[in-house]
Amino acid sequence: MIAGPSAVWTTIGVAFDLTGAIALASVAIWLATRRDRFGRAGTAVVIALFLTALWSLASAAATASPAVVFAPSLVESARNLAWLLVIYRLFASDGRHATLAPIRPVIFALAFVEILHLAVDYGLSRLAIDSDVLRVAFDFNVMFRLLVTVGGLVLVHNLYAGAPRESRAALRWPAVGLAALWAFDLNLYTIAYLAGSWPYEIAALRGIATGALAACIAIAAAGNRDDLRLRPSRAVTFQTFSLLVIGVYLVGMVAVAQWLSYAGGNFARLIELAFLTLASALALVVLPSRRVRGWLKVTLAKHFFQHRYDYREEWLRFTRTIGSGGEESLPLGERVVQSIADVFESPAGLLLTPGDQGELTLAARWNWAEIEVPSVAIPLRGLGHFERTGYICDLDEVRGSAAGDSSGSEWENDVPRWLIDHPRAWAMIPLVHYERLVGMVVLARPQLARKFDWEDFDLLRVIGQQVASYLAENSSQVALAESARFDDFHRRIAFVMHDIKNLASQFSLLARNAELHAEKPAFRADMLVTLRNSSDKLNALLARLSRYGSGGVDKLEPVPAGEVLAVVMERFRGTPQVVLAETRVAVITANRHSLEQVLMHLVQNAIDASRPDSPVFVSLSIDGLNARFEVLDSGSGMSADFVRNRLFKPFVSTKTGGFGIGAFEARELVRAMRGRLDVESREGLGSRFVVRLPLAAASDIYQTLASHDQKVA
Repeated sequence: MIAGPSAVWTTIGVAFDLTGAIALASVAIWLATRRDRFGRAGTAVVIALFLTALWSLASAAATASPAVVFAPSLVESARNLAWLLVIYRLFASDGRHATLAPIRPVIFALAFVEILHLAVDYGLSRLAIDSDVLRVAFDFNVMFRLLVTVGGLVLVHNLYAGAPRESRAALRWPAVGLAALWAFDLNLYTIAYLAGSWPYEIAALRGIATGALAACIAIAAAGNRDDLRLRPSRAVTFQTFSLLVIGVYLVGMVAVAQWLSYAGGNFARLIELAFLTLASALALVVLPSRRVRGWLKVTLAKHFFQHRYDYREEWLRFTRTIGSGGEESLPLGERVVQSIADVFESPAGLLLTPGDQGELTLAARWNWAEIEVPSVAIPLRGLGHFERTGYICDLDEVRGSAAGDSSGSEWENDVPRWLIDHPRAWAMIPLVHYERLVGMVVLARPQLARKFDWEDFDLLRVIGQQVASYLAENSSQVALAESARFDDFHRRIAFVMHDIKNLASQFSLLARNAELHAEKPAFRADMLVTLRNSSDKLNALLARLSRYGSGGVDKLEPVPAGEVLAVVMERFRGTPQVVLAETRVAVITANRHSLEQVLMHLVQNAIDASRPDSPVFVSLSIDGLNARFEVLDSGSGMSADFVRNRLFKPFVSTKTGGFGIGAFEARELVRAMRGRLDVESREGLGSRFVVRLPLAAASDIYQTLASHDQKVA
């Protein structure tokens, strides 16, 4: 009378039942310590989950071994009774079990029908009955199940529909799970009653309903159930929808081809092949089209997502484009245009930036070589509206306003004619930074042009502000670099003026002494020496102009230290307060002119810092592998903070009219000669400047040590 299931459906039924049992048992174990999330119904829910898992196991056993008949029916009755108890406890959680009088009688009636069915089913399993009576018993058993199933669905509907609005969030998922379980049973038992036999193929899928029940209970018990929503990414949605479209297309093409073959006729096969060829060619042309892809994206964004844009992806793409660097990357202006054009899949664009008089001029073009841009792209008078409002201009609207013989707004009249007349010009996006217009991006029309909406405006304003900050920062960097170049130029001029001032002082002193001693042969000889030395210094100054700021020297060579010191003392022969305290014979590795310049500066500074009657001591000694030049005065001295933070800073001076570069230049020249300049000073007591330069005999040692350090590094 009743045919058994095939081997395939037996395997499917056992697999689904075991999967559902595992899911239900797992949720029950997980929920055992979280029963309070269902209030008074927590314990009943855990018991009902365990009984439903046991029923799934019994169903799997009965499917695999048809001799097991009564056990699944017994456990199913226990399952239904447990879920009826859960429903009653859920009603009791908000007090409706007392206010709704029919609830308790309905539950009791359904429980009675379930128990009656269990007793009848048990009695029939113990008796030997012929096939006709067995068919009637089967129909009665199915009717009992239908009564309980329909009653359960009615209770679930009243549980959720009659709940207060604030309680529905907690009841939504349990109601969905029970509705899925009993709705599947309703269809199963209805088919069984109408067919007069058990539909094994449909019954094999009952594990799907139990799995859905387990998932709904888990979501209801989860603390973040409001966040458990399916949120596929736009890329996944677009790809899935594209595959769906392709699948529907292929199915439709095959269906039409089959219909043509069934239609018959002499030319049926020819028509079928012609259709398949044309349809395939159409697919190859239409599906890869950018316009079709754009239409799909717009349609999906409109109907599948709350927002048009995936802001995370848009921002990541924007930062990748605008922040890309390297030799192969586009210039900043073109990257600015591309970063905004990518939002609308625009194929080209322009960047306009302010010129000398504030008007916008062409700064960069991206993939738009054919458009002619005038020297003054947008005059200054047409920028006020964009700067004040940051308005994003849709050029199609401006063209429509002009075509409708409308005078338009005042700002629309200022939109340049070359943009309106060009058919590809589509949109103008102002770049505003701190209420100042730093640029304008003009986009070309994309494949799928559409009207701007509020989401486009919001995204473009944010991106426009960010791009404007990049442009403003780049302008600041360019201005800073230019300022640094001017600063370097002024620094070089200051060094030159400093040296020229020293030479001018020597010439002035020479001219005054010539008026008094020009007739003396000795003075004339000294004057020639002084002029020759001054000429050499001027030539050395010209040679050093390209090196100022780096402290470089012409070349290093063995120099008698005593001779250099003697030249310096000769220069200050007319100043009695300069005293040579000590001198030694030593040959050092240095540059003669640079060393003279350093010592001259140190001695002159010591004289300027001392009283006229206070001596300045100059000495030369040997200190290990170095020659030690020392200039000591008892003048006003300097504070430790000044020595540490200001003495060697260029353009910082304590002397009126001083340039503040002498100490800085002296230290850099000493370093260039592989030496060291040390300073000791105390306010009110005086200062000591010590210049250490390597002896010529020790130069090879220093060179070897330096080479060894480089190899180790």
